[in-house]
Amino acid sequence: MVYDVVIIGGGPAGLTAGIYARRAMLQTLLLERMGIGGQIIVTDLVENFPGFPEISGADLAAKFEQHALKFGLETKNMVDVTGIEDKGKTKIVKTTDGDIETKTVIIASGTTPKKLGAKGELQFTGKGVSYCATCDGFFFRDKTVVVVGGGDSAITEAIYLTKMAKKVYIVHRRDKLRAEKINQEHAFANPKISFVWDSVIEEIVGKQVVEKAIIRNVKTKELSEIKTDGVFIYVGLIPNTGFADVEKDEGGFIVPYPGQATSVKGIFVAGDCRVTPLRQITTAVGDGAIAAVSAERYIEGL
Repeated sequence: MVYDVVIIGGGPAGLTAGIYARRAMLQTLLLERMGIGGQIIVTDLVENFPGFPEISGADLAAKFEQHALKFGLETKNMVDVTGIEDKGKTKIVKTTDGDIETKTVIIASGTTPKKLGAKGELQFTGKGVSYCATCDGFFFRDKTVVVVGGGDSAITEAIYLTKMAKKVYIVHRRDKLRAEKINQEHAFANPKISFVWDSVIEEIVGKQVVEKAIIRNVKTKELSEIKTDGVFIYVGLIPNTGFADVEKDEGGFIVPYPGQATSVKGIFVAGDCRVTPLRQITTAVGDGAIAAVSAERYIEGL
């Protein structure tokens, strides 16, 4: 069969696109390489999604999924997309589960946490080094941890870790944070959190598991160490766009055109994998809605 829309990615952007596409009675398939919900599944607390002053990421993801399934969205999990072939009026989405033909594609494939690049990082991944406090925080109850980064992810995850850990150090390469002011205020007011400014992690050290982090001050070049049981890293994102042969910026993020179009007709983009000044659930939802409506109008013009 030939689908009207194939959506790549099951986060807020993809699920919203699915809701709008199905409401337009388009034959739609959503592909997700992991589980439906995207990164919000591992977010402990969401406070800035309208209508939900306080909700866990997992609960919000479940509501998105339920809403999409209500309209009959077809989904397929544990499928990797390896490429998209442009056949003009149709596209061939190449996956590890076979080829899928569709009139339009919406890329909502999200991002993956960027590696720090410090010595010992890969060696101790899963042995004290983590990129998800919600996933692994439980293992650090009454222990000391280091969080690397100064954006919203780093600060909100550091605050979450204070529920389990006895001490949280935030190591940031600058002398001020990039996170939202309200998150900064929460962190500064938390007695379990200490800041290590103008610093980066030079090396993560241990025998079987993480035992300490070697810190370098970027201004003085002075080295110091923090004895720690874990290192949580939040230093940026890598877009999951390697399969897409469309225009991207130097970081691999897809360049959007009006209507969430890409440089290839019939392929649209939504959410964190695109060039955007803000990566939030609310912006992803807006992207998904626009992309689906644009796909519908594109199909009408075929």
